[in-house]
Amino acid sequence: MKHYLNGIFPPITTPFNSDEEIAFDKLKLNLSRYDKFNLKGYVVFGSNGESVFLTREEKIKMIATVREHTDDAKLVIAGTGSDSIKETILLSNEAAKSGADYVLVITPSFFQKGMSHEALLSYYLCLADSIKIPLIIYNVTKFTNVNILAETVSELSSHQNIVGIKNSTENIAELYEIVNIVPNNFSVLAGTGSVLLPGLQAGCVGGVLALANIAPKECLDIHKKYVEGRFDEAKEIQNRILALNKAVTATYGVAGLKSSMDMLGYYGGLPRKPLQPLEPKQKKEIENLLIKAKLLN
Repeated sequence: MKHYLNGIFPPITTPFNSDEEIAFDKLKLNLSRYDKFNLKGYVVFGSNGESVFLTREEKIKMIATVREHTDDAKLVIAGTGSDSIKETILLSNEAAKSGADYVLVITPSFFQKGMSHEALLSYYLCLADSIKIPLIIYNVTKFTNVNILAETVSELSSHQNIVGIKNSTENIAELYEIVNIVPNNFSVLAGTGSVLLPGLQAGCVGGVLALANIAPKECLDIHKKYVEGRFDEAKEIQNRILALNKAVTATYGVAGLKSSMDMLGYYGGLPRKPLQPLEPKQKKEIENLLIKAKLLN
């Protein structure tokens, strides 16, 4: 029987100290705050986790730390994808040993033009046959310039070990298309806070949202109010967080998200090089958006 995912998952950031080593004490601090919310779990090494800047050893240690210091009821999803099938299988199975419940695997992208329907089918089916825990497809075209087709997702959804997709698109029609072509036990998750409510209306069952790192209550409230049929209340929250979501994703990215976390009492800290921290003027813009979103007095 397939596992079924729903609810809200923050793709947590990786905290670094002043010498750019992972600050595990700060990670534990953030988790202790997040665990107070009714989040379904955490994604370790989504795009906001700066996975591309970390070694395999760092990733394994961080996954194990998250599992150890997280409520047992929370799911741990580990981003393990790379262009190399062998490396993805190795890291996925190491993640499983370290306590991950699922893996989130980004579409391979270095040879963009070669990432056809057949190529992506071959890639994901090989992984699904070789890893010990369920697989979630990760489609994030703004970073990879690869967009997995709904038809490809549909074929992959029939595999017992491929249980869902995180699609970081703002194209609602694309979400509708995927939802309408996959079985009911295949979880379609919105991948950005800007389309959480529209995504739920399209048939998504939750979201993996950068915004949930700084506005977990608001993201949870949108989901809850939608489920309860309180659409106007859900819409009010969705509209209130739109500009902030854009700032901490499309405009300022990881540095903006981490700066927002610092302002709200979480530990954000600095991104790892080569990413650069925000300038004072940019931080002020973030602060104003947090105030407008009613997250900061």
